[in-house]
Formats: sequence, structure tokens, C-alpha cells
Amino acid sequence: MSTIFDYVPHPHIEERKASGPPKVAAAVLKVHGPGVFGRINAKVGLRITVIVGTMWAAYLFAVLAFVSLPSTIKAHSATVLVLWLSSEFLQLVLLPIIIVGQNIQATAADARAQATYNDAAAVLEEAKQIQEHLAAQDAAIEKILAAVAQGKS
Repeated sequence: MSTIFDYVPHPHIEERKASGPPKVAAAVLKVHGPGVFGRINAKVGLRITVIVGTMWAAYLFAVLAFVSLPSTIKAHSATVLVLWLSSEFLQLVLLPIIIVGQNIQATAADARAQATYNDAAAVLEEAKQIQEHLAAQDAAIEKILAAVAQGKS
């Protein structure tokens, strides 16, 4: 062991090894709580989001909105038509489309986060190799210094 430098690893290194990258399950507990109702709320909310957050749901909602379009047109009122467009069509159809887009963005963000985590783990391992290399150099320097000190005596 080198007497020139004492390496002390950061405590977060062991914490990171034990916990791994952040997961969705941990976030669910933070949002809804660890209790039975928190888990039920999370499961119901996730299930509804998975069902509604599809393009098939958007298509279904568009068909549903168009069912009421003929009666809206028969009203001969611009106000009623604007209300139909905003409340029945746009809200019904855009909601699932927005969820689909958010799911795509979340998947990309998860991939970036995992890549960043992997990069950080690789950098940590490289730093460990550097520490070992420096320790070997310290040992060689100490031998040289000992030899030089013996030559002077």
C-alpha cells in the first residue's frame, strides 16, 4: 500500500451499487404512497393511462365524436359547432394522442437516463483503474526513492 496517497472511495459508490438506477416503481411510491390505497391508485391510473394512451383510443374517440356531428350541424349555430369542435372532438381525440406522444418521450428519456447511468458506471470503473495504476506508480516511485536514499547513505 502506498504511503504517498490514501484512496478513500466516496460513500455514494456503494449506495449506487446497492440501489442501481432509479425505477418507475420507486416513483409510484413517492407519488401515491406505500399503502394499499396508494398501490391501488397507481395500478388503476396506470391501467387507464395504458388503455387511453393509444392511437386506437384516439380513433375510437374520433368516431364517437363524429356520431354527434350531424345533430350539431343541424343546429345551424356557429357557437354549437365551435363547442362541438372544442369539447367533443379536440378534447376526446387529442387526449390519447398527447398521451401517446408523452409515452414516446418518456421512453426516450428512460433510454437516455439508462445510457447516462451506464456511462457513469463505466467512468467509475475507469477511475478505479486509474487509482490502481497510480498505486502501482506510487509503489515504483517508493522503490526508486528507497534506492536513491540507500545510494546517498
